[in-house]
Amino acid sequence: MVETVRIDILSLFLVLSVAWVFGALAERIGYPTMMGELFAGIAFGPALLGVLRPSELLSVLSELGVFLLMVYVGMEVDLQELFNLGSESLVIAFGAFVIPFGLGYAAGIWLGSTVEAALFLGLAMAATSLATKSRILTDLDLLDTRIANVLLGGALASDVGVLIAYAAIDSYVTAVRLNPVEIGVILLKVVGFFAATFVLGYRFLPIAWRYIERQRERYGFVDRTTAFTFAFLVSLLFAQLATIAELHMIIGGFVAGLFLRQADVESELHDHMETVIYDLAVGLFAPVFFVTVGFQITFDVVSDTPNVLVVLVAIAFLGKIIGSWLFALPTALTSREGLVIGFGMNGRGTVEIVIAEVAFRAEIIDQSLFSILIFIAVFTTALVPITVTWGVRLLENADELVYVDSTPMTDD
Repeated sequence: MVETVRIDILSLFLVLSVAWVFGALAERIGYPTMMGELFAGIAFGPALLGVLRPSELLSVLSELGVFLLMVYVGMEVDLQELFNLGSESLVIAFGAFVIPFGLGYAAGIWLGSTVEAALFLGLAMAATSLATKSRILTDLDLLDTRIANVLLGGALASDVGVLIAYAAIDSYVTAVRLNPVEIGVILLKVVGFFAATFVLGYRFLPIAWRYIERQRERYGFVDRTTAFTFAFLVSLLFAQLATIAELHMIIGGFVAGLFLRQADVESELHDHMETVIYDLAVGLFAPVFFVTVGFQITFDVVSDTPNVLVVLVAIAFLGKIIGSWLFALPTALTSREGLVIGFGMNGRGTVEIVIAEVAFRAEIIDQSLFSILIFIAVFTTALVPITVTWGVRLLENADELVYVDSTPMTDD
């Protein structure tokens, strides 16, 4: 028993070490750390070197990593900002979701997959990554341009839309095997979950935060750690409510994050709470998750079904571009701006990989399709800096790189 624990601890040390090194290398060349962590899992896992192997400890930590990641993703969403998004962002978010989702679903049916697997394939292709876009736009000094505003707003709306769609598909997958009465019960549970979290988030949490603030002011024994502990307990409560409603815990974590962002507490407490959640999620548990995802990759899809891999990667890449470009045409954006925004919307990441992992663990998709989805996430994200840079030059040459003050950029 002692030997097993020692082996697990050594494995955890090695996983975190390679994740840190490869993540730092990826970030240094302008890519998300997530890509480096995935490559570490592929390189040192069973797919290539076989130095690292899955273990029960790593499995538990990766599950916690998924959960905390979705709490943090929820905390990144400003509901007020979401409600105030311009029409361009909402229209493009819709197009960048519907077209890839429809193409992915059709491709899944064409491949002979089950309806459930095809739905998850479409959903994974429709996902996008807000964090990836923020980094690229910052590096290219584009944050004050119109395409940046639309791109970030569209990515924000897309993230929320994908997770809402995931909740619906998750319920459908559960209900499809049941009789009408059981389906009705599932639907009531789902409605009950969102009703309960709404009441808790808008009624109970503000009261609880005010109580914590009063205790801190009156007695001084409520410190910054208390705020984080309470936030973590709220997240666990919402995750449990999600599982009771036959939903995955990531939905509960995401909804909890939405409300935690709105916490009415002193800025020092709020910043500390968000920082600790970020450090735990992104600095500790998420690397374990992404490395273990790399463990599950198989290169058999490259040798056995290369045509399927190429077709699905092409559908995912072109679907985002076509959806964004097509739905940008009726707006005030130019055709070229719609094209560049489509390039940017191709950045995938956390949400797609989490969805793929959940579907794989639930045996909805097989290892080959799971591996293809991870390849799609890596390949399309790797192309974003290249294609967006080319697209910006295209806009500059056409004098269509518009700043938020609507002044076109000149060649000077």
